[in-house]
Amino acid sequence: MCNACLPTPADIDATNAFADQLLGMLNQGSLALMVSIGHRTGLFDALSELPPSDSTGIAAQSGLDERYVREWLGAMVTGGVVDYDPATGRYRLPEYRSALLTRAATPDNMAVFAQYIGLLGQVEDRVVGCFRDGGGVPYEHYPRFHEIMAEDSGQTVLGALDKHILPLVPGLTDRLERGIRVLDVGCGSGRALLHLAARFPRSQFTGYDLSESALQRAREQAAARALTNVAFECHDLTGFDDAAETAAFDLVTAFDAIHDQAAPQRVLEGIQRCLKPSGTFLMQDIRASSQLENNLDHPLGPLLYTISTMHCMTVSLAQGGAGLGTMWGEELARQMLHEAGFTCVEVHQLAHDVQNNFYVMHKAQDRPQTH
Repeated sequence: MCNACLPTPADIDATNAFADQLLGMLNQGSLALMVSIGHRTGLFDALSELPPSDSTGIAAQSGLDERYVREWLGAMVTGGVVDYDPATGRYRLPEYRSALLTRAATPDNMAVFAQYIGLLGQVEDRVVGCFRDGGGVPYEHYPRFHEIMAEDSGQTVLGALDKHILPLVPGLTDRLERGIRVLDVGCGSGRALLHLAARFPRSQFTGYDLSESALQRAREQAAARALTNVAFECHDLTGFDDAAETAAFDLVTAFDAIHDQAAPQRVLEGIQRCLKPSGTFLMQDIRASSQLENNLDHPLGPLLYTISTMHCMTVSLAQGGAGLGTMWGEELARQMLHEAGFTCVEVHQLAHDVQNNFYVMHKAQDRPQTH
């Protein structure tokens, strides 16, 4: 072999560094799955309430099988999540870590988002088939998706709704208190609408979604809370531009929903059509650029492109749709909103939320753009 073909010290260092990166990926990916299990089983909640305890005590507190708890604790200790004292055989979840891992930590509970890893892994074989044959994976193959999304939105939307999101539209809170008609497009399990319906009893709320199972959960919650000013309807929004009631709603919201649609442009056109002349459209969607090169430093880039590949893009393609994907980006969102008839688009970002943009559009008047 010629000297020119031999790897240089720089090449060897780069290879070793990348090998370390891949090992870290394997460990952190595995840890994400275990963090999801810790959330779903309540183990983090139990640990946060216990003094340093052995695996038997932790299992008893959690109502779980000790052998599984002990093995899970092994992953937590080696992953730097739980502390372990070998002299006493006791485990401890420090308070500064429980502040990011327990249900009491909402809206800062990062364990909620770890659930996406296991969920998306369930459809890996189907997605691999789509790589080979095209098409997509339909919603029905994601049995826990709406459950996880409800928890996700409970942190990113519900927790910020009153203090941060509604004030993005001047006067909206007062209008809701007086009584207006509101439509939520892609409402899922309806947590945002249920909250609004309880807070603003003079307003009328309607939620549209494709998933009947998610809507049924929403209806059950509405009945349990005796809310009579909210209704949930199952709709395929592919033809929403033709089916939408004309000038029917004062406010339309879409929380992390437009990019999943089979026909997102038609949905946006339907929203424009169903708004009253003085109506407002409030849309939350992923904060990103439509250009890959602008997302290189995105703090959630790999996760969001993965969620797009494994869910958002493929469920749209399964319906023969546009397949926008999670990372459709602000530039394309502005273009599509303008083509739908929203001539002025305000884009807001919240200081505590690195994941989302909040778009505000007023049907009847142009307003200066803000960032």
